[in-house]
Amino acid sequence: MDPTAVTAALWVTDLYKSYRRGPEEVRALREVSLALRPGEVVALVGPSGSGKTTLLNVICGWEQPDAGRCEWDHADGGARSRARSEPRPWRELGIVPQDLGLIAELTVGQNVQLPLWLAGRLDATGRAAAALLEHFGLQTYLDRAPAEISLGEQQRTALARAMVMEPRVLLADEPSGHQDADWAGIVFRAFRWIADRGTSCLVATHSHEFLKLVDRVVAMRDGRVVEIP
Repeated sequence: MDPTAVTAALWVTDLYKSYRRGPEEVRALREVSLALRPGEVVALVGPSGSGKTTLLNVICGWEQPDAGRCEWDHADGGARSRARSEPRPWRELGIVPQDLGLIAELTVGQNVQLPLWLAGRLDATGRAAAALLEHFGLQTYLDRAPAEISLGEQQRTALARAMVMEPRVLLADEPSGHQDADWAGIVFRAFRWIADRGTSCLVATHSHEFLKLVDRVVAMRDGRVVEIP
């Protein structure tokens, strides 16, 4: 089925991606197609090396595919973007990468507010940043550098930053990897909360607990989608 025939915030069609590892050619993505519908939470599962991270990197524009395309439904209802892969503005795309990507020179509070500053919306939506910082237990660390808090706290900082603009699409790569059971539950429910507000979420995860809260599960193996409801 053509994924673009489905009403969606994001379409991925026939993506291929390979790269060299010494003399070896690694086929990271092979004929990957999927659609991410508005306001749904989709879990992306599969063993390490199955292509999950590469898929997220291509969708967000950090890597270029060898073939295929990513298409976006713009917030104003206009034409989809048919660029093979391109960075998106914060209002359309939030990202929680595995390496978190926090800016070491900024405090925890400044990292979370960064998308608001870049969009010129800090005055209007600063309360959203404060609410997320409190929700993720970070309110006492506002003035600390990322290096001065735990990995779990850094991960929640990256999640708050990705959510603060309530983007149309939210991508996350193992967002509970540094959380204990209690905080993992809070992180998982945060995806459900933001999806209920209209954000489409694609989350690479190994957590069986998270699968209880998602709308769909997309499974990958050896660079291919092997199961997609």
